[in-house]
Amino acid sequence: MNKTWLIIQREFLNRVQKKSFLVATILIPLIFPVIMAVLIYVAKVQKENARKPVVHLVDEGNYLNINDTSRFIFKKFNGSIEDAKRAFSESDDFGLLHVPQINVFNPAGVTLYTKVNPGPGEVSDLESKIENKIKDIKMLRFKIDQKILDSLKTSVDIRSVTLSESGQEKASDTKVLFAIGMVGGIMIYIFIFVYGAQIMQGVIEEKMSKIVEVIVSSVRPFQLMTGKIIGLASVGILQFLIWIVLISTLSSLVLGYFGMSAPQMEMMNQANEQMANVPEYDPQLMSIMETVNQIPFTYIIFNFLFFFLGGYLLYGALFAAVGSAVDSPAEAQQFMFPITIPMLISYFALFTFILDDPHGPISVWLSIIPFTSPIAMMGRIGFGVPAWQLALSMVSLIGGFILTTWIAGRIYRVGILMHGTKVNYKVLAKWFMMKG
Repeated sequence: MNKTWLIIQREFLNRVQKKSFLVATILIPLIFPVIMAVLIYVAKVQKENARKPVVHLVDEGNYLNINDTSRFIFKKFNGSIEDAKRAFSESDDFGLLHVPQINVFNPAGVTLYTKVNPGPGEVSDLESKIENKIKDIKMLRFKIDQKILDSLKTSVDIRSVTLSESGQEKASDTKVLFAIGMVGGIMIYIFIFVYGAQIMQGVIEEKMSKIVEVIVSSVRPFQLMTGKIIGLASVGILQFLIWIVLISTLSSLVLGYFGMSAPQMEMMNQANEQMANVPEYDPQLMSIMETVNQIPFTYIIFNFLFFFLGGYLLYGALFAAVGSAVDSPAEAQQFMFPITIPMLISYFALFTFILDDPHGPISVWLSIIPFTSPIAMMGRIGFGVPAWQLALSMVSLIGGFILTTWIAGRIYRVGILMHGTKVNYKVLAKWFMMKG
């Protein structure tokens, strides 16, 4: 155990004291606020200097009496479509909208002429405008009052409440739980990839050093691999925490400089304003506040950290094994894809199965299998996971880490000393089976 601790210290201090670590730790948090500041500034300038695009309108049947919208200025053209095309081609305006003689029950033939390809949002906005006008024409022909149509519209808001075996009721919001699962799963997926690649690169660099030969001769493979992975994991967690603090602080300063506030602060301010304006009791607002108050943030954060660390350690062992077997990152590509397949499966399943049906058989099994559980369990955790499933998933993940570390250690003890060897899966199996 003492040797493992020494290796952890060596790996941690060796990485933290490097200039590259300091540069990455400080530089990356600066990039996001700078990008945010540039985008906000550009958007602000663009908004101040924005000019609504002009659309020439040729309405042959006088169906549409379109007023200017928040997005377009309409300029009606009295003349033929050919004359309108010539006038439009000589102008700097956005487009020419041609509405021929149409059947309101089958409005075909409407055409938009532009000098550049329009965006889908612009076309959709024009379509919506025309559809509303045609709808008004139909209502007049059928002598339907708009007030009658408005009275037919009904909005139903289902209040979701979970009922425990003891009879305790807890308010919940599916949209909030969906967002928690999605963000948690995506973050784990990204960080495992990023920091796993760092472990592999670090092992490849160390393989070129003669110091590792001395370490291998005096430490058992399992101890060496455990110490190396935990040491590098500590570096990654430290860097991650520093990034969170710096990015949050600098982003708040940037938003404050432009007279804005963080989304969380805006939500709190809006909630406070609404509470101040509510004279007695607003059921909808109280329901939202009740839902937020009952979200188990401590429980979710704890599980996020556990599955983030567990997934990182499990895949870190595999990345380290690959790094010890090759001499360059290019040679490692052939071994990377099989390792990342379970992660890709759980990532795509997050959106196709887990978030849509968090308690279905596929979601449950994916959250228990060690190679897919870090992402899958985060997708389910907000919706409430039975205690036995969560415990089984955690135990399986710990066992998976121990297993992958043992396998990686047996490959590492041989591969770290091999140079210039053409490595394939048969060679890896041979190294794994070697005694010593």
